[in-house]
Amino acid sequence: MTAWRREPTRVLRADGIGVAGTRDVAVETPVAIEVDGLGYAVMMMTPQDLEAFATGFMLTERLADGPADILHVEPFESAAGWIVRIGLADRCRNRIQDRVRHRTSDTSCGLCGIASLEQLIRPVAASPPAPDVAPAAIFAALARLRDHQRLNAATGAAHAAAACDASGAIVALFEDVGRHNALDKLIGHQATAVQGGRGSAAFMLVTSRISFEMVDKALVARTPLIVGISAPTSMAIDHARARGLTLLALARTDSMLVLNDPSGAFG
Repeated sequence: MTAWRREPTRVLRADGIGVAGTRDVAVETPVAIEVDGLGYAVMMMTPQDLEAFATGFMLTERLADGPADILHVEPFESAAGWIVRIGLADRCRNRIQDRVRHRTSDTSCGLCGIASLEQLIRPVAASPPAPDVAPAAIFAALARLRDHQRLNAATGAAHAAAACDASGAIVALFEDVGRHNALDKLIGHQATAVQGGRGSAAFMLVTSRISFEMVDKALVARTPLIVGISAPTSMAIDHARARGLTLLALARTDSMLVLNDPSGAFG
């Protein structure tokens, strides 16, 4: 699965002289998600770590409750893009059937798997735990972030989502041209890691703005804290406050903005 490719370019300078060269560009391709034989969504994304993405996507879409509900994930390339076939446990199969039935009869509001505005606020199993992270750990993670962004270093066109421990070490990082896709990849990886007996992350760090969907995915993952290097939206803040998720944004190596701090961990 190629994450980037090299393209010929011509740099036009201010003096009018053109200089031939090459540049690595991030690969974006359609990825069709099929669940139990039913077409569910087509995502425009980077075709790597598709197994982790599929797991995270099933969890954040509430089609599965845990990795054990996902029986198999089979990605393969086709002439038009990629197809990921996913099989769910019997107890979850009615969810995909109900969702697809709604999607074919109602007007979509633009969120993947959501058929109407009434379905927008979906249940969260439990409030996230309070974070146990010192500000110094977040600054440490921010300082290390760029070193882990291989795709973005090559192309300048990829978002990242990272899991960090309490010291600020980056324990896992996934990249994609889509910020939601990068976070789903991370959530899928972390869910499998926790199921396998490895520890959960102290906080998640994303290189994008924090929207309603990003907060909702973080709530499904039960991360204690989400930190973004860009600004949040109003719905993201409202959703985080309503559900008790600690939210920091506009994070830089020397400052960050506290938007929601229900436990008072950040003063």
